[in-house]
Amino acid sequence: MISVRGVARAAVVGAVVIVLCSPGVPRAFAQTPLLVTCNATDGQVGGRILSYDGYTGDFIGIFAPSVTTPRGIAVGPDGNIYVSSYNLHSVLRFNAGTGALIDTFASGGGLKFPQGLTFGPDRNLYVASTLGSNTILRYNGTTGAFIDTFADGPELHSPRGLLFGPDGNLYVASSSNSNLLRYNGTTGALIDTFVSSNSGGLKYAIDLDFGPDGNLYLSSAGTKSVMRYDGQSGAFLGAFVPSGSGGLNEPYGLKFGPDGNLYVADAFSDAILRYDGETGAFIDRFASAGGMDAPMYFTFVPEPATLLLLAAGGLALLRRKRASEGKR
Repeated sequence: MISVRGVARAAVVGAVVIVLCSPGVPRAFAQTPLLVTCNATDGQVGGRILSYDGYTGDFIGIFAPSVTTPRGIAVGPDGNIYVSSYNLHSVLRFNAGTGALIDTFASGGGLKFPQGLTFGPDRNLYVASTLGSNTILRYNGTTGAFIDTFADGPELHSPRGLLFGPDGNLYVASSSNSNLLRYNGTTGALIDTFVSSNSGGLKYAIDLDFGPDGNLYLSSAGTKSVMRYDGQSGAFLGAFVPSGSGGLNEPYGLKFGPDGNLYVADAFSDAILRYDGETGAFIDRFASAGGMDAPMYFTFVPEPATLLLLAAGGLALLRRKRASEGKR
């Protein structure tokens, strides 16, 4: 763990946390856990969440041994782990230190077969509700109480991954029609189709992340690849990771790690694959031990001090966005 003395300086710019460490401390923060939700297709009962060293990829252990169809996973403002349960139509909360189930944090409000989830700049929880619903639902980030249907409409089909972008707006992968939609981060009103169906061959969009370069990266399950799009315009920039690279066959969740490289959960290869964050070149099968089976989504768990900075960054982003809207 990084001590207070080991942190030379920390600054929050919007929702971006910059931590400068003393020499000898890896930028990726050794022992920062990587938590992976696994669907369990090889005869296991239910699913489970596995834990890996976020710096080395070494298997740490089973974080939660029996979780019904786990999908999306996120670290909450309180430092606990939130996981959507597809078949239970709910969001479960786990103790980040022990993996013990705390409670069913959120359900109701029409939540059906949830997939991706994220906490917004307002510290509330946003969940992609899929079959029979096709909405983005918002829940109180402290109590789990249902607030409202934040986003819906005929353009939203089987939403999967979602996140708030650098501009404070909400981006949602609408998988069935292969679109990437952008919604106003405060009102939930549809702004535009940021990436259109079949742009660059995009087919069955699953998950997304903004890279260190400011561009948008999408896992395209139908083409078995990761696509890159301009973070400002949505224009297609190319296939960042082509099909078959490093065994890529069924890309699902993706995320840029603390080291700046791209990590992709491949549900077919039963592994988290790592690619160079600048070139897209395959680096290695970063994590696969411990009986990883059909990985869905994953998250890097920040250190406690970093969580405080993330919370502060989210509040700063929210305040700036509200101030900007007040000037219009």
